Amino acid sequence: MTFEEIKHDEEQYMMHTYGRFQTALVSGKGATAQDAEGREYIDFTSGIGVNCLGYSDEGWVKAVSQQAAAIQHISNLYYSPVQTAVAGKLCKLTGMDKVFLCNSGAEANECAIKIARKYSFDRYGKGRQKILTLMNSFHGRTVTTLAATGQDVFHNYFFPFTEGFDYVQANNISDLEQKLGEDVCAVFMELIQGEGGVMPLSQEFVDAAARLCREKDILLMIDEVQTGISRTGTVFCYEQYGIQPDVVTSAKGLGGGLPIGACICQEKLSEVLTAGTHGTTFGGNPVACAGAREVLDRVTTEEFLEEVRHKGAYIREKLSAMANVSEIRGKGMMIGIVTCQDNAKAVAAACVEKGLLILTAKNLLRLLPPLNISYEEIDKGLAILAEVMSAI
Repeated sequence: MTFEEIKHDEEQYMMHTYGRFQTALVSGKGATAQDAEGREYIDFTSGIGVNCLGYSDEGWVKAVSQQAAAIQHISNLYYSPVQTAVAGKLCKLTGMDKVFLCNSGAEANECAIKIARKYSFDRYGKGRQKILTLMNSFHGRTVTTLAATGQDVFHNYFFPFTEGFDYVQANNISDLEQKLGEDVCAVFMELIQGEGGVMPLSQEFVDAAARLCREKDILLMIDEVQTGISRTGTVFCYEQYGIQPDVVTSAKGLGGGLPIGACICQEKLSEVLTAGTHGTTFGGNPVACAGAREVLDRVTTEEFLEEVRHKGAYIREKLSAMANVSEIRGKGMMIGIVTCQDNAKAVAAACVEKGLLILTAKNLLRLLPPLNISYEEIDKGLAILAEVMSAI
């Protein structure tokens, strides 16, 4: 099919919930994608942080294909060795105790919310159900995770939203202290606000949140849907802040391209959710778990993590010399670029025309390249970006 035919069918048959760039991707290898017309693109998006091993990675394809040929799906009424292997790996990597496997970041965050409220109900009874999140946060697009998201733009149309959330100004310890009332059961936050503009939290604020949560038996829950799975140069970003959360959520890069999410909790929470209090039909699907096991086996080694940190520093160094760059934010290979002319969306569109796929968040450019992207692909992509930044 030609691009125009694909575009016609999309407009005719699909709900128009996405603002799409003008290309249709049909294949790829590494960090290079190919569209329906045979044109190649360097991909600095990895499917919004999902394809952490790039396109069609041989090891990942083999693991997924072998599992699909063996058994593609079973109900969670039965035991699954590939599912328990992923859960065990996540527990060992985090030092935590139990995992719930689901299909997405929003689902993982829903699970965390339910854990927090049931833990508090079991221990303290009714009336202690409020969860504090941060202004400018993003936690998903279900009605509940939209309510948890601290951006007014999302709190529209779908009334009534789930109750029981309040929002703290990021990096404002005084605001956090004032809102940590007797009705609060958890603090839930991203350590780098990805959709909010690649905004890292300060060490002082994170330390204060961890201390206050410990003192008040309030759960500290960290949304690592975008920052996790080695994206920032450690397996999870919370490691760089020196804290130990009660709950961590993960998704995106975990499956290497297949839908999977995980909610990971400490031992004191391991029996909060019991049979019948939570569940999923597809969560922990064997094929998705096979992809996740391959990802975890490869991206969590110290050698791989060192490469992520080195590549991130290399990209930042090159970006700092480009025209129209006023600020660079983020950690590892999660990078935000503030443009001098506040023209990120125009830059992203022009990059596609030149053969580079790039993201935006708020009013900045965002880079989430495959973690194993080659330096040759990095240089090709940065050359295109530099050309566009100089011309637009």
